[in-house]
Amino acid sequence: MNLPSRSYDTLAGVYEWLVPEPLSTPQGAVAAFAAVLDDLPPGARVLDCAAGTGELAVGLALRGHDVVASDASARMVERTRALAAEHGVVLPAVVCAWESLEHQGWQGSFDAVFCVGNSLAHAGPAPRRRAALAAMAGVLRSGGLLVVTSRNWELVRRQGPGLKVADHLIERRGERALVIYGWTLPADAEQALFVDVAVARIADDGAVTASQERLEAWPFASAQLDADLRAAGLTPRSSTYTADAERYLVTARRS
Repeated sequence: MNLPSRSYDTLAGVYEWLVPEPLSTPQGAVAAFAAVLDDLPPGARVLDCAAGTGELAVGLALRGHDVVASDASARMVERTRALAAEHGVVLPAVVCAWESLEHQGWQGSFDAVFCVGNSLAHAGPAPRRRAALAAMAGVLRSGGLLVVTSRNWELVRRQGPGLKVADHLIERRGERALVIYGWTLPADAEQALFVDVAVARIADDGAVTASQERLEAWPFASAQLDADLRAAGLTPRSSTYTADAERYLVTARRS
């Protein structure tokens, strides 16, 4: 995750409940990008610049890549470091927002940069989103690969505002929780929308402990993302976007 860092500090302790089951372990997270990773050389230098709790970054390190993790949320970075230690991998993890990537001494040093987990929508409106993508491009080597995943914001708008309650309890490490999302959509598609996220953990005795946060996001259409990548000096290569897909993956190369 990246912006807003304070909101994700709040969610860091319950973030595993928000991650789909197949992506909830380092092995599962990296397996989801198998086709993309086939394009990387062995031991590639990789930056996960929206590392969250670290599942993908640690999975990449376990696969043998030279990985650096960054996130704007200090609590997310703490969790990434703890996960790396748990799995015995060397993984530098730093608190760094996208606009500060150029100050880390990483310019032109990565074979690949990952910005996944629907993070890009938190960058801000179009000019800030393009600036974030340009910063990612700046730390890529010539021909380096950028990997972005996004929620399908066009589908979100078609589905409309309202409360979305998960249709089943989620179990993680012997605990159970119910996840609830509330969507507030502005009439103007260029304005920020709000996502209210609540995680209700349910103890064996039925007691409920709730964590909640309101997130701000600036949605974009798939065509807008394509234009943003090009404006950032990147050449789009592939996209899994379809009109009814809830999420999609896009890759681009640094020109």
